[in-house]
Amino acid sequence: MAWSHLRARLLAVLLMLVTMTLYWPATRHDFVNFDDSVYVTANARVRSGLSLANIKWACVNPVCSNWHPVTVWSHMLDCQLYGLKPWGHHLTSVLLHAVNTALVFLLLRGLTGALWRSWLAAALWGWHPLRVESVAWVAERKDVLSGLFGLLALLAYARYAEKTAVRGQKPDVRGPGSLFHLPSSRFYLLSLFLFALGLMSKPMLVTWPFVMLLLDYWPLHRNAECTMQNAEPGVGGAAPGRALPWTKLVWEKVPFLVVAAAASVMTFIVQQRAGALAAVETVPLGARAGNALISYCRYVGKTFWPTDLAVYYPHPGYWPLGKVVLAGGLLLGLSALLWTERRRARFPLMGWLWFLGVLAPVIGLVQVGEQAMADRYTYLPSLGVLILLVWGVCELTRRWRYQVPGLSVAGGAALGLCLALTGLQIDYWQDGETLFRHALKVTENNYPANNNLSAAFYQKGQIDEAIRQYQEAIRLKPDQADSHNGLGAALAKKGQTDEAIRQFKEAIRLSPGHADAHNNLGFALASRGQTDEAIRLYKEALRFQPEHADAHNNLGIALFSKGQLEEAISQMQEALRLKPDYAEAHYNLGVALDMKGQTDEAIRQYQETLRLKPDDPEAHYNLGLALGVKGQIDQAISHFREAIRLKPEFFDAHYNLGFALAMKGHADEAIRHYQEALRLKPDCVPAHYQLGNALLNQGRADEAIFQFQEALRLKPDLAEARKSLDVARAAKAGASPSPSAATNR
Repeated sequence: MAWSHLRARLLAVLLMLVTMTLYWPATRHDFVNFDDSVYVTANARVRSGLSLANIKWACVNPVCSNWHPVTVWSHMLDCQLYGLKPWGHHLTSVLLHAVNTALVFLLLRGLTGALWRSWLAAALWGWHPLRVESVAWVAERKDVLSGLFGLLALLAYARYAEKTAVRGQKPDVRGPGSLFHLPSSRFYLLSLFLFALGLMSKPMLVTWPFVMLLLDYWPLHRNAECTMQNAEPGVGGAAPGRALPWTKLVWEKVPFLVVAAAASVMTFIVQQRAGALAAVETVPLGARAGNALISYCRYVGKTFWPTDLAVYYPHPGYWPLGKVVLAGGLLLGLSALLWTERRRARFPLMGWLWFLGVLAPVIGLVQVGEQAMADRYTYLPSLGVLILLVWGVCELTRRWRYQVPGLSVAGGAALGLCLALTGLQIDYWQDGETLFRHALKVTENNYPANNNLSAAFYQKGQIDEAIRQYQEAIRLKPDQADSHNGLGAALAKKGQTDEAIRQFKEAIRLSPGHADAHNNLGFALASRGQTDEAIRLYKEALRFQPEHADAHNNLGIALFSKGQLEEAISQMQEALRLKPDYAEAHYNLGVALDMKGQTDEAIRQYQETLRLKPDDPEAHYNLGLALGVKGQIDQAISHFREAIRLKPEFFDAHYNLGFALAMKGHADEAIRHYQEALRLKPDCVPAHYQLGNALLNQGRADEAIFQFQEALRLKPDLAEARKSLDVARAAKAGASPSPSAATNR
């Protein structure tokens, strides 16, 4: 017995190690532009890490049209540990899935006593290509997390069932009223608690009470006579000495059903308010029912032949009637066959009903989103099919002479194929561009893939390609506000402001509450000098999405341009509260504080900007100016030089670097920068004047006279230039009066 337990533990560890090795390449991948921003990268609360305030916030605020606070807490913890380094977020998901794979093995082995069948089923489940979406996609943390708590809940439930019935003895059953007084109550309550955590990770576990009843049917056999003589071959699960009626077994699940019902109501309310159930109205019931039948068959097909997997499968609307009838006939026929065979073997019906039941909440009868199906939805349901497959093959070959070597070879081949296909599928998740290029390759008319591929191109600065993909998305689905908004942003980047404005307005017409479109339209109008209208649009964006950091920053810029300095600073500070690593907001706040005379605080903001964005020439330049005001000339010179290195045609940086060098007595170098400034801006009066002073200090009176004359030609009433001109002429004539002092920037 000790060796049996040790062997099981070693096999569980082996499963975890192989699973971690298989999925480890995901830790080298980036975030993808598909919900990762909503859950992590653009979610200010999540990015600020775990705190009591954030924990409370997650309890009352849905994320991405779902109420799943435990999932949100896990993302907060990742940000606390790793910041926004994607490897850490991927690592957590990989570790959770590795643990889940081991838990599947321990659960099946504990329930059935079948060591190698349990190990093979767990390995096939954990290494299957359909698992990649749940593991390699940071936004799908909810799958692996709910899977963890769901499997632990079943383990606790199995322990509860074991303690309420000893093999061959009468179970300790005292009726519904004494449920919480049973010796096994702590396992029952633990299972209920873990089930609740699972629902708070992803509400798909609402069918878990149904799964527990299936476990009662097989392999626990809690509802029928089962002795060692009539037990199924190889099954080592609990076998009570007396049958429990279904009514008592169902009553036993009432607390689980109540918790599941509460989670269902919460989910429905949240998704309805978020508009996620809009497809229920746009996709008729007949189309949804037909797609559900087809999807069940497609899920089974992809379990046995996992090719052409995509992050998004577009909904076709109505499938051809012949295909729907065929799918319905296959499902009904297989269900009837397994039902008639239930007296010979229980596991096939149990596995099939596990698959059908656990998948039911996301099969599309109540349409959430517009996808036809999703690989991630198979995370827990596919266990039922694999139980049916592994135990079924073993049962069918039980009388074979060479069953063990034959099944070992077949199982090894299946696992090898899974490992190879899963490795290839993981590579598609390395970034948004690769992911959505692949989706377009294996699907048709996939406008969300076009839309997200456009966003990936936009982020990489490939604007022309982004525009082409957005236009294709709009061709396929003209009424999608996100596509029009994205196209507008890309056109604005190309300088096609008028067309961008038309796209933003169309996005708002299609979706009046589209905060991004309001913000982008405001920015476009502000660039054309329509500041008041821009302010109105920014405020409208914030009405729809109060934590929109970009809108706060842009509103601050607009208010700054109107001279409303205090209000501008307040908006920029709010943007930074929501998004602490927002380099542009740090820079804008620095400018505003500089204008207000708070030079020390402005310097800190510029320094923070450069910490986040070291190659920002404007930030280097403004930091140099602020340091110059504080008398730190050497540091100012360093930042002016860096600004020019990053932006060689930077007139202001050349001019102020010349001024700073002149103050330090480096006249020759100062003259070169003044001359460069005048090359870039020949009619700059201060540059002519300061260059004249630098030349005069070098004894080059003739050249100085020319510069002072140029300054006076451009600005005849410049008294300082006239006085300096007199000094230069006197110097040329042999006198030596002192030149007038130079003025600052």
